[in-house]
Amino acid sequence: MSDEHSDFRADLRQYLTGFALALALTLIPFALVWWNLAPRAVALWIIAGLAILQGIVHLRYFFHIDLSRQKREDLQLILFSLLILAMMAGGTIWIMANLAQRMG
Repeated sequence: MSDEHSDFRADLRQYLTGFALALALTLIPFALVWWNLAPRAVALWIIAGLAILQGIVHLRYFFHIDLSRQKREDLQLILFSLLILAMMAGGTIWIMANLAQRMG
């Protein structure tokens, strides 16, 4: 009973930490834009960096993916899926830009 209770508390602590980090990484870009704290180009780079950090937080705290040996297969599957999605999105943008150039 004590082990279950301590496991539950450890899991709850991990989820709450992930939630707090995800909330902070969401609110910072909103504040950045709302109060116009940085020039547009700088704000876009900051928001992109925080988005990448947000993804890492989700992988670590909610999907429980880390760099341990047993979780590497899951991480490789996720990274391969992201590669395929990036290729599809990049190809679509490339084709649409080429079509726009030919029509213009």
